Amino acid sequence: MIIDCHTRIWASPDQLGVASAAWLARNGGQGNLSADSGDHSAAARDVTKTLVWGFRSQYLSADVPNGFLADYVAQHREKVIGIAGLDPAEADAMERLGNIAQRSEFAGITISPAAQGFHPADTRAMPIYEFCAQRKLPVFVECGTDFAPQAVLEFARPHLFDEVARTFPSLTIVISAMGFPWVGECIALLAKQPRVYADVAAMLRRPWEAYNALLMAHQRGVVHKLLFGSDFPFLTAAEAIEQLYRLNQIAHGTNLPVVPRETLRGIVERDALSELGLE
Repeated sequence: MIIDCHTRIWASPDQLGVASAAWLARNGGQGNLSADSGDHSAAARDVTKTLVWGFRSQYLSADVPNGFLADYVAQHREKVIGIAGLDPAEADAMERLGNIAQRSEFAGITISPAAQGFHPADTRAMPIYEFCAQRKLPVFVECGTDFAPQAVLEFARPHLFDEVARTFPSLTIVISAMGFPWVGECIALLAKQPRVYADVAAMLRRPWEAYNALLMAHQRGVVHKLLFGSDFPFLTAAEAIEQLYRLNQIAHGTNLPVVPRETLRGIVERDALSELGLE
């Protein structure tokens, strides 16, 4: 079983909001990833299930419509699970969340405090976490990879979710990219909070950063809380898996420690659906 916990699609780069063209160029992404392109569905053939994230930010004038995402999921139900984009800073966020919870295409929500301009423990967001905890909807957090210049970087720090996890201990939270560049904070949060996880998406495109992050997680004893994510469209699942298994090449011919291959295999083959309550 291989569950890809972090992929995206969009119909146009305009849906990604301000600075989208520069962000795509920086990351080597494609301009059009509509359902018609077939790119995502082809990449999903390498995995058992794939989670595809939406994105919504009033602050950055961004919106990959949840309707677009739901239509795509409906066409590929045997492979694809939708994670709806929600912006807690919008006045109608709770109404939108209620609508999301009623759609069978969606199994969780994704938020991005930095890109949406709100502190993770903002009073506007707390009712959303409470609702998700009650409905057992996991919250996927775009926490600290590449953001537009206008994004509020201090709101991306993983430790800010400790208050959220303390307040709602049954809420499942997934931090993207191991909280990069604050990997140490993310690992401390994984060790501290039982229902907080992290994915390895985006890290695998940067081997040195990935090696250090996964070695730290291994030595701290929290690798069992790391979930596989390809970060499609920037890597396919097959490419990401290859990069993960090549991680220890950095240590070859040196006295550097390695991450055991069985540990890496555990990340790739983890039953993330069971861990996140999505079965």
